[in-house]
Parts: sequence; structure tokens; C-alpha cells
Amino acid sequence: MVISHHIADGTLHVRILHELHVTDRAAAALQIESLVHAHRPARVTVELPSRSPSPMTFSALARARRMCQSLGIPLAATGPGEQEPLPLFGHEAGAAGAAGPRSMEHGARHDH
Repeated sequence: MVISHHIADGTLHVRILHELHVTDRAAAALQIESLVHAHRPARVTVELPSRSPSPMTFSALARARRMCQSLGIPLAATGPGEQEPLPLFGHEAGAAGAAGPRSMEHGARHDH
């Protein structure tokens, strides 16, 4: 098993149980996508196994983010055991307030 999940108050909470590798990255992303399509949550939170995810863990997160974004579902990532989202990337970092989950920027830099 690569992830665990539960649904509360319209939010799908996913926990990636360990740092992902090439062999299980696609499985984790597919499981998250299946859960989103099955439950159509209002938002998704993904708890990462560490505050510095491996490239494969980050890749699965990015894939889930793109899929959620295409469906108009906000996705926030947290560190292990945290309730607050991790710091943002990109242009959203300066504009975001302290209230509510914030989305994580991915892909190429937009500030150059």
C-alpha cells in the first residue's frame, strides 16, 4: 500500500505512506486520481511523508495537482502530521494570506 485516505467535511485527505520510488510513483498518482474521480471532493489535502519530498514523491503530487486543477478542485500539501499547508512555490507565495489551504505551484518558474 502506498497511500491511505479518509474523507471528512467534503475534503479528501490522502497520506503518502513513504517516499515514492520509480516503481510506485505511478501507482500512488493513479490511486489519488481514482479517489478524486470516485468521491468528487470539494478539496484535496495530501500529507507528504517528509518536509523534503523525493523527486518521485513530488512527481506524483504534481500529477495529482494537475488533475485536480483540471477539475477545479483545490489541492494542498502538508508535511507529516501537520494541519497547515507547506510553504508555497512561485508567484502565489507572496499573495497568499494565512487563512485556509493554499495551492502549490508546480512546473516552470513564472517569475523570470
